[in-house]
Amino acid sequence: MGRVNPSTAAARVLVDELVRCGVTEAVLCPGSRSAPLAYALAATDADPAVPLRLHVRTDERTAGFLALGLAVASGRVVPVVTTSGTAVANLHPAVLEAHHQGVPLLALTADRPPELRGTGANQTTHQPGLLRDVRLAVDLGTPGATAGTAGVAGVDGAVDPAQVASWRTAVDRCVSAATGALGGAAGPVHLNVPFRDPLMPPVEVATHQVTDAPAADVMAGRPDGAPWTAVDGAGDVSPEQVQEGTHVALLPDGPERTLVLLGDLGRPELARAVQAGARARGWPVVAEPFGRFGVDGAVPFGIRVLDDEGFLADHAPERVLVVGRLTLHRSVGRLVRRDGVVVESVTAGTTWPDPGHRVQRVHPLVLGEPGDGASRVGLSGTAAEGSDGAWATTWRAAGEAAGALAAGGPVRSDDAVGGAGAASGLTTASAAAVVAEATQGLLFLGSSRAPRSMDLWTPGPGPGVTGVVGNRGLAGIDGCLSTAAGWALTQGPTTALVGDLTFLHDANALAVGPGEPRPDLTVVVLSDDGGAIFSDLEYGRAPWREAHGEDTFRRVFTTPTGVDVSALAAAYGVPVQRATSVDGLRAAVSDRPRGLRVVEAVLQG
Repeated sequence: MGRVNPSTAAARVLVDELVRCGVTEAVLCPGSRSAPLAYALAATDADPAVPLRLHVRTDERTAGFLALGLAVASGRVVPVVTTSGTAVANLHPAVLEAHHQGVPLLALTADRPPELRGTGANQTTHQPGLLRDVRLAVDLGTPGATAGTAGVAGVDGAVDPAQVASWRTAVDRCVSAATGALGGAAGPVHLNVPFRDPLMPPVEVATHQVTDAPAADVMAGRPDGAPWTAVDGAGDVSPEQVQEGTHVALLPDGPERTLVLLGDLGRPELARAVQAGARARGWPVVAEPFGRFGVDGAVPFGIRVLDDEGFLADHAPERVLVVGRLTLHRSVGRLVRRDGVVVESVTAGTTWPDPGHRVQRVHPLVLGEPGDGASRVGLSGTAAEGSDGAWATTWRAAGEAAGALAAGGPVRSDDAVGGAGAASGLTTASAAAVVAEATQGLLFLGSSRAPRSMDLWTPGPGPGVTGVVGNRGLAGIDGCLSTAAGWALTQGPTTALVGDLTFLHDANALAVGPGEPRPDLTVVVLSDDGGAIFSDLEYGRAPWREAHGEDTFRRVFTTPTGVDVSALAAAYGVPVQRATSVDGLRAAVSDRPRGLRVVEAVLQG
């Protein structure tokens, strides 16, 4: 291999070290200053001997959320690469979500050399510190010659071997910080890399290999594909292990009248482990959708039970164990504020959710092998075998009764009595129920009305749902389609249920190039021309709507756009189906073609 310039050498070393640290997915946005990284990633992706898959996107905000989805679904660090300037700022929404969700996202940003900052140079700003809320921010020294050094083999100019080693250790530190390997919380990191011209590798140098130097040379890296600095972490349980049912959450001792409130843990396999632990204890579980999966043991219509003051008067828990983030319903807050209820938290991270400031004790989430849920917490009898005790049975019966009251047929068929039939068309409730029932694989829920409808109108996901996920770190409506695509590319067939405003926010997620890996993702859009959730909040109540006028409510809250969802999806070249009835939607969701597609569920009214 011929000699390369310092920018090319640095990019190849950085990508090589990322692969050595276990990175298997990367997302790239096009740009000039990031050209060295683009060439290095493309060459690595093309090498069948290297387990790195590259995804190219033209929109940095979309790319950031795609990397987020890939990272949270795999549990591995995923870099997203951008050029300099506003491209970096567009990563901020995904970085914020990764911070609050604890996702190992690596913002790998190209930059102009530091001497150009503050000079008015094109696409140049002060990028170090631009992305806040990161576990670690590294501003790499600009690759280039160092006075008084002989340089390293294969690189133009006198590049100090210590500088090359610093490129590798910067990657190692970023990966360690992103994964929380040494005990911190996992989360986003920012590695900023200034590049000087020339940015192009020599024409004759097309390989991704970093050098022809001997294997022990700093340019070539450690032998046997090892990282330059190996970090021995705590050894997190892999998603695959827990998903296969090999772990159970060892929940802390407490009274028989303990209720487990299960929210978003970021990983469906952890929800399975927590439900298994509660079952071993004989405790009922009330779970938001993000703690659910097909044929689970949670109380059906559990959120409705929390609203039943008559039931709670006689059956309020003595202790509530809060596991994960609960963000959807105010009835949860009322329960934990109830007199006489002791509130404790079980957390998988370094902090715990407690917006009401009611938590009295915090426990780490500890996973054990099957059987440990009984043997290591001193259980005996039916609870140890995982069957409901009298306490849990009472809650389950209350959930079934609440479901009977809520029934009216939103999930049945077009001719069901009281249902969402042909005359009335689809509603958010009936559409959510159909999607929950018919989905096979992972279910991704948008951040607005979809998860609330699933809680209130379905007993739980259907038997084919392997897990329910979403962006619950900050619960924004941006980036949902891209995050769902990341889940689908990692975990397989995925159905996303989103509102039309959520769809519009991330429509560029549908812009997948012809040569790019395509997710097996079905996007079901609840199409009612606006933000219908505001009708369920205080802003939509009659006194305020009447006082301020219906036109004001529609203009500043529901914000209709008039966009034709199906036409927009078709403009991206994505297959589209349009459903106007329960049976039509069920047929569309049950049909499972490969690739990316959109199903527009046209709601009544």
